[in-house]
Amino acid sequence: MRIAIIADTHGFLDPRIAEAVTECDIAVHAGDIGGADVLLALQPRNHVVAVRGNNDVPEKWSAHEVHLLDTLPTEAEIDLPGGKLVVVHGDSAGAPAVRHEQLRRQYPAARAVAYGHSHQVSVDDTALPWILNPGAAGRTRTYGGPSCLILTCDDDRWSVEVVQLPPRKYRAL
Repeated sequence: MRIAIIADTHGFLDPRIAEAVTECDIAVHAGDIGGADVLLALQPRNHVVAVRGNNDVPEKWSAHEVHLLDTLPTEAEIDLPGGKLVVVHGDSAGAPAVRHEQLRRQYPAARAVAYGHSHQVSVDDTALPWILNPGAAGRTRTYGGPSCLILTCDDDRWSVEVVQLPPRKYRAL
């Protein structure tokens, strides 16, 4: 099973990331989505799981989409072959220096925790649960280009691939 993990799109999903998602079974968005069009652009083979980030607030979503915010949880758990993936935004998990240990303490039964918020790619598989941050999949603070993680899992083995694409300049609409 292949799971695309993205975060921090802030209203814009890089089309190259959207294309990578189509090759996955599930797409996971770890918050700061920015609008329903981002979720609609995610087209994995099966379904999309998304959580609300600290910027997913009525003031930052269009008026005709704001009602969808109430449908977004602040955390999600996904049962996968070989373990559980927890998805949170991560803004309440403490300062960067302690965030990974805080998430490990908070979700000890998970095989991995995916979070966003920092916009910086991180694959911390030094202890269980793994702590995974896909970076930013849009155009805001991408730190080297839009990125996502591809988690491949079966009952016996999990692996994570970092997908980081070169930055692009986008024309204003």
